Formats: sequence, structure tokens, C-alpha cells
Amino acid sequence: MFSATMSLMLTPAERQQLVQVLRQTTLSHGIARRVQVILRLADGETYAMIGAALGVTDRFIAIWKRRYSEGGILALADAPRAGRGHGLTAALEAKIVDVTQHTTPPVPLTHWTTRRLGKKLGVSHNTVAQVWRRAGLQPHRLERYTESSDPDFERKAADIIGLYLTPPKHAVVFCVDEKTAIQALDRTVPVLPLSPGRAERHGFEYLRHGTLSLYAALNVQTGRVLGETVLHHTSLAFVAFLDQVVASQPRRQRIHIIADNLSAHKAKPVQAWLATHPQVTLHYTPTYSSWLNQVELWFAKIERDCIARGIFTSTQDLKKKLMQYIKLHNATCQPFAWRYRDSSRRIHATRMLITVH
Repeated sequence: MFSATMSLMLTPAERQQLVQVLRQTTLSHGIARRVQVILRLADGETYAMIGAALGVTDRFIAIWKRRYSEGGILALADAPRAGRGHGLTAALEAKIVDVTQHTTPPVPLTHWTTRRLGKKLGVSHNTVAQVWRRAGLQPHRLERYTESSDPDFERKAADIIGLYLTPPKHAVVFCVDEKTAIQALDRTVPVLPLSPGRAERHGFEYLRHGTLSLYAALNVQTGRVLGETVLHHTSLAFVAFLDQVVASQPRRQRIHIIADNLSAHKAKPVQAWLATHPQVTLHYTPTYSSWLNQVELWFAKIERDCIARGIFTSTQDLKKKLMQYIKLHNATCQPFAWRYRDSSRRIHATRMLITVH
């Protein structure tokens, strides 16, 4: 029997550390009891007093007093359990990453899952999931991309980005494009409204009242949008819209227009129009590089805010609501804070214009 007080001396920092551990809401009962034993010993309580208060034996108190004296607060934790551990060594972690990135499961399977790879390597699926989280690997996800085949990509891209970051003085820059085949969709059944625990619900069936195309010109410096709807997007319709863009600016104003490589943007009527408007310069994005055109960002906004969930009873109703959205946008518009941040697609201009990261 242990009859002596056998108190334990604690520094203020050690006591504070033990108290903080004891306040943890997820602390196991076993560890909490060990911490209480150490604190009560430091308060000068006898083994008998501690045993009566906590329901522990003198041997229990002596064991954890010794372990704390030798190893500090970490010695109060549970010892590793017997049996097979996860065995996650650096070599195994590297192997899991290597197999994930450079192999695929047998045909016809297309990608690894935690259980497939765990079975192949003889480890648990939780171990595979842990390694994937650390390495930022997500084999279940798939993203698509389009590689520009334009041999003059660097020069064209740098020219357009230069217009965004350092626009010419005494000139205005517009991004122009068309959003084609916008459907005037009506619903055959009522929309069920948003309610707690339920999203707004639209019926699966719809009525199609025709389509419109929307031309839009985004002023890069102000964020204002000039828009016009047409039944068909042709080169003549594009020229007519360019006339509207020019008419919206002061006479003899230098205008730079950014557009993509659609054939309607390069047709003979467009070239003839440019010849009669020397104050206008048309800049074409590289092929398959619509992301360089800022108006695509605005098209994404109008799709989310107005078109995707819109209900349109006719093409006239569709036109009215598109124009209302443009008016609403222009009331509070701001220019896009456009940046190029993908370091894997770094652009270096061939001349000392700009380097984008």
C-alpha cells in the first residue's frame, strides 16, 4: 500500500498545459482520468484521497505518476495497440502516388478507386484515401481542355492581354461576340418554389418557342455592355452590330475590338466594313482560345442569372428580358479584374510588351 502523500511538483506552464488538455471536449475518459491524477498529486492530495475521488487504485496512480515524471504530458496518451498497423511508410506512400499517376486498372476500367488500388497493393482503402488527400490526387474527377493549334498563339495572346492591362491612350477597347441559339423555353407545369430542405423545382417537360442570338460588346474599361438580339448570326448581322458599337462612341474615337475566329467575323463584308472605318482595329483571339475574350465572362453571368432558369413565353419575351438584364447590369457595372494565373500555360511575349504569369 502507498500511504505517503508523494506529491508531484508542476511548473505553472505544465499545470496550464494539463488544464487545457482537460478542457478538450473530445478527450477520452481514460486520458482525462490520468490528467486528473497528476493535477491532484500536484495539489498535495494523498493516494487514498485520489483513489476515493476517481475510483482508481494506488498502483494506477503510481504508474501514471512515474510515466508523467519520465515523459511529460505525451506519456499520458494511450500506448499503440497490438496488431497490424497501417504500415504507411514513405516508400509505400511514394508507391501509391506513382501507381495512381502512371498506371490504370485492367481494361475495361478507366481509373483507380481507393478500394481497387488498395486491393492491388495490399493496403486498406483508407490508407489510399489518406495518401491521395496529401498528394492532392482525385482520380474520380475528369476535366476537359482544348489545346490551341494556332502557330502564332503567343503573339496574338500577348497582344490581347496587353489591351487589357495597358490599353492604348485615347482609345476604347471592346470585347465582342455572340451567344447563339438562346432558346425561349416555357414550362408545361407550374414551378414549385424554394422551401426549407427543397430546391426550386422545374418540370422536366417544356415548350420551345424558337431561338435568338445575342450580340454583346463589353467595354473593357467600364464594364458596360451594348447588346442586340438577332434571329440569325451572319456576317451582315455582325457588321450591323459593329455599326452600333461605333455609333455609341464619339466621332473619330479610336476603337479596338477583340473577337474570335468565327468565319462570320472574317467574311468579306467585315473586311469591307473595316476598310471604310480606319479608326477601328479588329484583334482576333488565337484559335480555340475563347477564354481570352472577356465578354465570355459576361455571357456566363447572363446564363446563370437570366437564361438557365428563365421562363420565356415567346422570342419577344426572351428579347425583352435579355435587354432588361443588360440595363440592370449597366446600372452597377464594373470592369472585370482579369488575370492570367495558370503557370503551366505561361505566356512570354515575343516583344517587350508584357509577360503574364
